[in-house]
Amino acid sequence: MPRPDVELRWLVGYGIGFGTLQFLFLYWGMAVGMPTGLASLVLQASAPFTVLLGATVARDRVSGRRLAGILVAVAGLAVVGWQRAESAALLPFLLVLAGAFGWAIGNICNARARASNPLHFTLWMSVVPPVPMLALALVVEGPDRIADSLTGLGDPTAGPALLGLAYTVLIGTIAGSGVWSWLMARHPAGVVAPFSMLVPVVGMSAAWVMLGESVSPGELAGAALVVGGVLLGSRLPRARVAPPEAVTQPASA
Repeated sequence: MPRPDVELRWLVGYGIGFGTLQFLFLYWGMAVGMPTGLASLVLQASAPFTVLLGATVARDRVSGRRLAGILVAVAGLAVVGWQRAESAALLPFLLVLAGAFGWAIGNICNARARASNPLHFTLWMSVVPPVPMLALALVVEGPDRIADSLTGLGDPTAGPALLGLAYTVLIGTIAGSGVWSWLMARHPAGVVAPFSMLVPVVGMSAAWVMLGESVSPGELAGAALVVGGVLLGSRLPRARVAPPEAVTQPASA
């Protein structure tokens, strides 16, 4: 498959930010105790990070309504985080927050690349993470654990792990990131990024249904603020319709 016609720095930056830093710190934070639903919430700090990076690095314009929407959504995230503050320690929270910043870096690189074919761009982005990920896995986990994971594919516990891997690759990366790249190439990063704040609503709901994690009324109220803030901040202004020109009536004889 031919390499997409984008600058190499944006392709590598997207692969490092979105494909490496995000998943590295997200999975690390979950491995040391971050609950699934809360992880999906904290990761959405990528939206304000993206707006901040876009305004400072890419010189994107931030309108008052977009800023208000971001603040409302951040308030919703704060409400849900406050409701769940007792279930996570500081280190897992900071690790997932670092993953959110990595996602924001990827968003900026994605938007600046403006790839004409988002699917090709997403697939070529996936070429970047394997080498740094393998190097980190060798350092952190060691070759023995990597060998055990490859030789245990026939174990009963391998089935759910392979299904999770397939979902991450096919749905989360190729399909989801492909659509995300298509949106980033056609709209400002600050307009698209707030929609990621809808992820906690799905994440907490799925964790409640599949993992038995409870959702309090306060968390539901915070999720409603997130949805409202995203809709407010991402709503495009209406185009002004110029009034019809007055028709000059011919003077009567």
